[in-house]
Order: sequence, then C-alpha cells, then structure tokens
Amino acid sequence: MRGPTAVACLLGILIASIAGAQLRRERGGYVPRSLRDAARQDFDGSFQFCRGVFRSAANGDGNGWNVDYPRADENLSIRLSELTKVFVGFQGEGMPKHLLLNLSSPELFHCPFIMMTEVGALSLNDAEAKGLREYLLKGGFLWADDFWGSYAWDVWESQIRKALPSGMFPITDLPLDHPIFHTMFTLTRIPQIPTIGFWRGPGGPTSERGADSAVPHVRAISDSRGRIMVLMTHNTDFGDSFEEEATDHQYFLTFSVDGYRFGVNTLVYAMTH
Repeated sequence: MRGPTAVACLLGILIASIAGAQLRRERGGYVPRSLRDAARQDFDGSFQFCRGVFRSAANGDGNGWNVDYPRADENLSIRLSELTKVFVGFQGEGMPKHLLLNLSSPELFHCPFIMMTEVGALSLNDAEAKGLREYLLKGGFLWADDFWGSYAWDVWESQIRKALPSGMFPITDLPLDHPIFHTMFTLTRIPQIPTIGFWRGPGGPTSERGADSAVPHVRAISDSRGRIMVLMTHNTDFGDSFEEEATDHQYFLTFSVDGYRFGVNTLVYAMTH
C-alpha cells in the first residue's frame, strides 16, 4: 500500500484512534509500572517494545534513557498492532507490554528490536559494550533517536565505537531509496521532528540547536551483508511524535503522521532482516 491512498489510510486510522489514546491517558493508563529489568518469563513470543536503559555520562548531552518513556513505547506498539498484522503483546485494559533492558543483560537476545533515546548522554561500560556488540552481531537491531547537534553526536559516536569499532563498522548516511524508507509506507524526505515543548516555544520551528542541528540525518551501521544493525536518527526526535500524539492536534498532524510512517517501517524492517 503506497502513495496517496496509503497516506490517507494511515492518517484516517491515526485520527480515529486519538480519542481512545486520550481516554487511556485520562484513566491513568500511561502511569509507568514499577521499573525493573525484563526477566526471561516476560517474553511470550509476541512483539514487545524493548527499551535500552543506560547510565548518563557526566559530560553528556541529554536527559537520559527514560525520555519519552513510557508513552512512546506504548503508542508505537499500539500503532504497529493497528497498521500491520504483527502480533503485539497486550495486558490489562488494552495496554501493550513493553520492557526495559540493561545492555549487558542476557535477556537482550530475546528482543528483535531495542530503542534508546537521548544517546548524546550515553555512557557504556565494558560489559555493556560487549553485550551490545554480541547482540547486534547475532542479528539484533538498535534504534538510537533524539540527539541534537555536533557535541551530542561526538559523545554518541565515542560510546558506540566501544561496541562496534570504526575500522570494521563504518557509519553511513542512508539514501532515500533505502528499503527502510519504503518497507510499508514511502517517505520522500527525512522529517525533522522537534520536542513538543520546543515547537510550542520561541526557539524556532524544528531545529533545536539552531544552525548546529539544521539538517536531520538517518544514519546506519550495517553488517557485512548490508543489514542495518544500528539505526541513528540525529537532529530529529521521532520518540516525541509517538509520545505526544494526543497532546496537540496540530503537532500530531504536522509530525506524528510522518513519525509513525517511519516508525512502523523501522519495526517491520528490524523484524524481517
């Protein structure tokens, strides 16, 4: 399903479900459960959004692993269940299951996909770097999102290189004809999505760090066969397009539709490659 028909269908489904999403917020459905690392018994064969938990570096740039948590995790899982036939795991009152994982945890290998946000603050120790490397080389997929400007990029790159050294694993910019832009929905540009607070404020329309973050990037580290292991969305915040879908209708129309198009593409790509 591609082109204008696909976009109209996606927009219609998302708008129709906004009232339900808002109702879940009002009932307290988005209050985080007691925070704990995932255990083996949490995995039941369904899709469960896995979020990577990490320590923040003292010299980092970002607010830590829990930015956009848990609403982004829940909302993207709900949209995945609505827009595809992926079997998404749910629990009480129609809330999707989602999990937290330390990067050195053996449970990481049960996740076909993990997401980390504000990785400009990332700090990896040796055990975490080793665990992440093994996970990615065995077929895992990491999406790193919501970090802005050159300093945050430098911090992120210094940490991911502990797991995947630059000599063996180059970072490349993905062209718009890459399959991840066309897996289910077609994107013809890389959207720059600001946090809703920045978008509402006086800082500017989309670039959170002015000229230093003016251009959004979708970059990747791939394995020897060309499969993406690490997806990096730099100078843009897809997580907020999921988290804030029911907060402001204009923000939803401006950013969440493209955000979900790319988000669903990414999940389907991660589970089929």
